[in-house]
Amino acid sequence: MRTHYSGEITPELFGDTVTIAGWVHEIRDLGGICFLLIRDRDGFAQVTLPQAKVDSKLLDLARKLSRETVVSISGTVKKEGKAPRGFEIIPDGINILNASDSPLPLDPTGKVDAELDTRLDSRFMDVRKPEILAIFKIRSALLFSVREYLREKGFLEVNTSKIVATATEGGTELFPISYFDREAFLNQSPQLFKQILMSTGMDRIFEIGPIFRAEEHDTRRHLNEVTSIDIEASFLDHQGVMSVLENLISHVYKELSDHPSLKLLDVELTAPKTPFKRVTYTEAIDMVSNTEKMEWGDDFSTACEHALGKIIGEHYFLTDWPTESKPFYALPYDDNPEVCKSFDLMHPRMELSSGAQRVHSYGLLKKRIESQGLDPDGFDFYLNAFRFGMPPHSGWGLGAERLLMTVLNITNIREVVLFPRDKRRVSP
Repeated sequence: MRTHYSGEITPELFGDTVTIAGWVHEIRDLGGICFLLIRDRDGFAQVTLPQAKVDSKLLDLARKLSRETVVSISGTVKKEGKAPRGFEIIPDGINILNASDSPLPLDPTGKVDAELDTRLDSRFMDVRKPEILAIFKIRSALLFSVREYLREKGFLEVNTSKIVATATEGGTELFPISYFDREAFLNQSPQLFKQILMSTGMDRIFEIGPIFRAEEHDTRRHLNEVTSIDIEASFLDHQGVMSVLENLISHVYKELSDHPSLKLLDVELTAPKTPFKRVTYTEAIDMVSNTEKMEWGDDFSTACEHALGKIIGEHYFLTDWPTESKPFYALPYDDNPEVCKSFDLMHPRMELSSGAQRVHSYGLLKKRIESQGLDPDGFDFYLNAFRFGMPPHSGWGLGAERLLMTVLNITNIREVVLFPRDKRRVSP
């Protein structure tokens, strides 16, 4: 059905016969000549039907095509400077593979705007727009570059269960499910499994997979199902995994900087300089004290994050958080146990990642679980791994969607997810 994508047709093919396949994007009938603009994954190809050069039946067929009909077209490639990509195809055959109904639920040419909810209701049509497809081409390249970097650094890719018997961090922000004769939950994070794997000797692992948070947010940067990029590494402290993270971010920017789809989105990328600034939690409170009221121990509000982002103006780490504000597995400093070896990676617009050096002592970990009002018996499967030789270890989780949002300067997280899930949307 196809010999070439539109992007594979080069001047070396002028005069040759090719077969392209895709959707009828536009039809222009000028009487003595008809033009079809055919869209595929790579872009557009112009099919030209001059009345004097093509069979009359072929011309009649072309004129009757409806937009978004799926076709396969064979013909001769000719140079044409005014056409997309600088060539046209003079057809000798048009094969209708599937005719499209009319009217269309959306305009894939982008000439008629639609609200985001309308677009998401017909996402299959929305992604046909080249600029929307560009987002997901770049997303694919971003995840590829993440895997490439982590594998080069000696990390093994793993897959952990998304059905769990207990909460990762406690609390009630969980989606319960019926699991045969018992209750289970969709996992908030692979955190506990990552730490268990540190006791196996795998040493450095990463996972890219979905996580689920039953939070009733209704913002432009929260969803209830997102993709998390997680690592865990033995014999590395929090400073070590922060270095892995900042260098990963820089690597992603460098790898994406020449991606052809950036032009469609009018985005130019420059890799952020490393190392990123380190700002302690206490220093950050002082920095925003003139505009935002905040007491030691409070979490940073969105307004505080924005204020800090404006002051700093680049990626930075927010470090040394109050121990009680972080999960039980964050390791307190020996000389100041009120503060723990945790960090958040911040973009001027939003938080991207959270991580820490972990508690690796069984006794301390059990105490930390109890201090947060949780029952250690519910964490036996996790705690057992710490009783038989758990090395010191650290890790982080990075939101893939938020990373892509900040790379492409996109304001709504739903734009970078094919089928977003929020408190109102579970279909399509």
